[in-house]
This record gives sequence, structure tokens and C-alpha cells, in this order.
Amino acid sequence: MLLGRVKGTAVCSVKYPGTEGLKLLVVQPLNKRLEAVGVLQVAVDVVQAGIGDLCVMVRSREAALAMPEVKFVPVDLALIGVVDELHIRPDDEFDYTMKKGVTQYT
Repeated sequence: MLLGRVKGTAVCSVKYPGTEGLKLLVVQPLNKRLEAVGVLQVAVDVVQAGIGDLCVMVRSREAALAMPEVKFVPVDLALIGVVDELHIRPDDEFDYTMKKGVTQYT
């Protein structure tokens, strides 16, 4: 999964069948320190994100599977979540504590 910040909207006069009604947003990909990485990209919005929102994105097949109606449409980037809270830890600090699970294997 990737992080990205919504910068604006994109408008298309013609869309591929199955993508009608889906909102297209212009997104700036970010690294784990929330610094811009690469160029702006267009993503399909399935979570009703807005300009300035920090979002979780997926690429390729996972992006196509995120579509609400028709699966396997030609979509390469999709916004699948809006980040409400984010805690960034230093690279050299890890937490190996696992919470007790509910299955017999944890």
C-alpha cells in the first residue's frame, strides 16, 4: 500500500465502460515521512476523499478489484482509504510485541 495526498480533481469527457460515475483525483505520492515522491498521478476514488486528504492507495490488480461495481476494469491506481491518524516511528525502533489473537494458532 502507498500513501498519497489529494491535490485536485481530473475530468474526463469519455470513460471506459464500468468506470462511469467514479471520481478521478490528482494525487501526489508520498514516502513514509510524508515527503513528495515522483510526479502527480490520477487515481480512482472509491472512498469519497477530498482535496488535502491523506489517503491509502493501491496499484495494478488490487486497484481494479477495489472498484464498487465492475471488476477488472483498466484502473491502475485507486484510493481505498482516508487516513485519520498516523504515527511515524524512527527507523531503528521496532515493536515486536504481538497482541493475543482469537484463533487457535495465535
